[in-house]
Amino acid sequence: MGTYINIGNEGFKSARRGEYVDKSGLINVVNAAMGTERRFTCVTRSRRFGKSMAAKMLCAYYDKSCDSRDLFADLEIAHAPTFEENLNKFPVIFIDISQFVQQINADDVAMLIDRKVKSDIEEAYPDVKVPEDATLFETLLAVVGHTGERFILIIDEWDAICRENKPGSAAMEGYVNWLRSMFKPVNAYNVFELVYMTGILPIKKYRTQSALNNFTEYSMAKPGRMARYFGFTKDEVRELAKLHSMDFDELEKWYDGYQMGSESSMFNPNSVMMALWDGECNSYWASTGAYDSITGYIKMRSAEGRLQGKNFDGLKDTIIYLLSGGRVNVNTTKFENDLSIINSQDDVLTVLIHLGYLSYDRETRRCYVPNREVAGELANAVEDTGWAGVTQALKQSEQLLQATLEGDAEAVARGVDAAHDENTSILS
Repeated sequence: MGTYINIGNEGFKSARRGEYVDKSGLINVVNAAMGTERRFTCVTRSRRFGKSMAAKMLCAYYDKSCDSRDLFADLEIAHAPTFEENLNKFPVIFIDISQFVQQINADDVAMLIDRKVKSDIEEAYPDVKVPEDATLFETLLAVVGHTGERFILIIDEWDAICRENKPGSAAMEGYVNWLRSMFKPVNAYNVFELVYMTGILPIKKYRTQSALNNFTEYSMAKPGRMARYFGFTKDEVRELAKLHSMDFDELEKWYDGYQMGSESSMFNPNSVMMALWDGECNSYWASTGAYDSITGYIKMRSAEGRLQGKNFDGLKDTIIYLLSGGRVNVNTTKFENDLSIINSQDDVLTVLIHLGYLSYDRETRRCYVPNREVAGELANAVEDTGWAGVTQALKQSEQLLQATLEGDAEAVARGVDAAHDENTSILS
């Protein structure tokens, strides 16, 4: 067992010791791509939606250094025709890119990845001699030539460097060149039986795309055949609610509402499991990472980083409308998949879709706030933008709702009058 190669099945074994919702059918989808032109796969989804869990599961399934049969025996994949064919049959390399981002000078991060993984490969295959200045890819090519076995490469958080560094920076240039050196050579098909990458953002367009344009992509806006593995379904959550004696309707209000491709109703898996653990529904959104704080996006900054006007491109009105339960048209194809390049309202909304703050209906090409948990986080973000009028309107709306629930007719009348006076012009 190495640091990066053949790390075993302990990660997935740990998940199986707890309460595990069976998403092993994903393996069957991935198996179909192995050894084909589609062997390069990039699956991007928001945090809290099980990316790393899926990566651990794939490691446990393919890794030839361990025996994972018992871990999968009672799961969906065990009944698939390809189960036996690929179970624990391959040398697997697992790289979590986020572990490297803060280790050294950002400009050298790609070099560090290459060096460390190469060192691990050399230890695992001491009989294969390669020049000291050989790259990781050249080392892997030599190993394949010696053993006749192709590798499976699983990369978690592939876009961690892209999220931390601006286009054109030394770190980004180095990383793009490293990606190109790994996946663009003609003989990459001789080295890898499968490459499976996870991240939050789809592959960046333009330069990075040229390094990864042989990848098949699945994302929050376009999940394809992966859709049912992006979150929890109604049936899965209903079963969990029964097991834990929790109110399914409450779980639905708090965590449902995501539409992913053909799956019209998906729950946030992390939040559901946290609510089951705590025995009550709360917001677990903010505790899962601060990098995706959205205040900067809904303030709307241009590509040059200059704060735009108070209501640039109608964004403030759009956010208000979304918070009131409305649905908004959005063109998700214009966004360059780069958090540092935000040029329009469509870009902002697309970012929020990829980060999980909005859901996207591909049929109507509209986005919307999926549930109570996310609505609360969006409202919190609005308070931090300096949009005092919006914040006050949200508070008044909450007070009006409470007065309605309590049957306070006078307070309701005052609230309706205030909303009318403050938000309706004489002309409209």
